[in-house]
Amino acid sequence: MADFDLLIGPIGCLVTCHQNGPRTGASLKELPVIADGAVGVKGRTISYVGPWSDVKEATASRRLDASGRTVMPGFVDSHTHIPFMGDRANELVLRLKGATYMEIGKAGGGILSTMRAVRAASPGELLASGRAHARRLLSHGVTTFEAKSGYGLSLESELKQLEAIKAMAGEGSQRVAATCLSAHFVPPEFKGSPDGYVDLICGEILPGVARKKLARFCDVFCEDGAFTLEQSRRILTSGKALGLLPRIHADEIEDTGGASLAAEVGAVSADHLLAASEEGIEKMAAAGVCATLLPATAFYLRKPYAKARAFIEAGCPVAIASDCNPGSSYTANALMVLTLAVFGMGMMPEEAVWAMTLNAAYALRMDEEVGSIAVGKAADLCIWNVPSYLHLFYPFAENPLNAVFVGGRKVEA
Repeated sequence: MADFDLLIGPIGCLVTCHQNGPRTGASLKELPVIADGAVGVKGRTISYVGPWSDVKEATASRRLDASGRTVMPGFVDSHTHIPFMGDRANELVLRLKGATYMEIGKAGGGILSTMRAVRAASPGELLASGRAHARRLLSHGVTTFEAKSGYGLSLESELKQLEAIKAMAGEGSQRVAATCLSAHFVPPEFKGSPDGYVDLICGEILPGVARKKLARFCDVFCEDGAFTLEQSRRILTSGKALGLLPRIHADEIEDTGGASLAAEVGAVSADHLLAASEEGIEKMAAAGVCATLLPATAFYLRKPYAKARAFIEAGCPVAIASDCNPGSSYTANALMVLTLAVFGMGMMPEEAVWAMTLNAAYALRMDEEVGSIAVGKAADLCIWNVPSYLHLFYPFAENPLNAVFVGGRKVEA
């Protein structure tokens, strides 16, 4: 019997991104790299990580030479809005002319525009759209991603979105973590009674999602014009009582206290955080809440970037993600997100790599399975046609992906 089912080596630059728990603080600038390394896979898991010299004589069912290339964990995109339907290209022009994100939404565009498209779509159409966007993520090295509902905004359509996410997860080409974001926006039928919609979320949608086991997380858009702090607290605590781990869209446009609420309810992650206060940052750090920063959204909306350095210096676990959605961050390009994290938010390349591998897996509470290259973890790997991880940033706006493996199996985007 062969020692390995797959043996990758020699590897020019092997970036393992491994430690127990998330990487924080000053240590984010240190990236574990093995020169002339190797990775061995048995079944679907990693069985060897180390020098090529120790295994070059081993037997393997399949060998792959990665000389002069870089091998890294598959990227983890811990905040997307896949699946969705519709086209909002017209809103790009409206924003460029000065309309704000919330103004467009309150006028019936934005989230409500996508809601109408999702409600009108058949389950098959929604699944096909989700698959297409998932492949876009995969083509840029994303092997695990979070997927949200939140464009149905009714019991029937929220369940339809989450069923599509479950179907995507069952296909095996990528790992998918499901989030119920029924508290994304108040639908038009509840325009005069937002608390009535909160009643529907807490009384019917979240219990239905939990009963069918369609999501691991409960999320809410806590923002002026979406859901108030009090409404958000009620939704997240209701979800938590049903076994759904809390996440929160917090302080994206204004400081509404969302970061502090994330700490209060024990959220696994608070996301966006462009306007988070110093007090909120400190509370998140003390509570161990992961700060999931979305630099492509700030870029696309032409907003000031989140204060990445403040979160890092406070000791907060920091992840970065794409926020792939049809309105405020229409990209599935993980390399673009990494570039914006460095050139826009002021992170170092090493910090950005941690933030889209192990720390992003921590934001999804999947860090014991994915996010790093270590013995016993899933063999989710990317091979890049570059001599080191720095060449993912220099040159920029290129995609040097060579191959992607999920559970030890090569997958095609």
